[in-house]
Amino acid sequence: MSFFEVRRTLLAPPERIWAILTDAQRLVEARLGVTRIDGRIEPGGRIKLWSEAAPGRAFPLKVTVWEPNRRMVWEGGMPFGLFRGVRRFELASVDGQTNFHMREDYSGPMLGMIWNSMPDLTPSFATFADGLKSLSESKTQ
Repeated sequence: MSFFEVRRTLLAPPERIWAILTDAQRLVEARLGVTRIDGRIEPGGRIKLWSEAAPGRAFPLKVTVWEPNRRMVWEGGMPFGLFRGVRRFELASVDGQTNFHMREDYSGPMLGMIWNSMPDLTPSFATFADGLKSLSESKTQ
């Protein structure tokens, strides 16, 4: 396995969820496991993200796919593709609800060495998805 993923059904429209996913300040304030984001989450945007899963470490990322209310992709990694992480956020509207899917795939020649030292991000992904669910379904939206 060289990926982590999470799925949730959210009782909110994709537009509400998208507004949260693309608001860096809100992602941090909502305590979804993200402790800081520098930069803007926008098409082609470059951000630096800090998370509870790796305290004190910044992850430089680029927004490479931007399909409002449907799909967004963040990519980062080492030079020359030695190690790469690609995080996908997907939203699918179904019967007044939204199926949320977040998956991060890892690849590159150094994957084996790095993968063995990586923590299990499953709890971090669950925290993010559960927090997003709670925030998007909140009546104070």
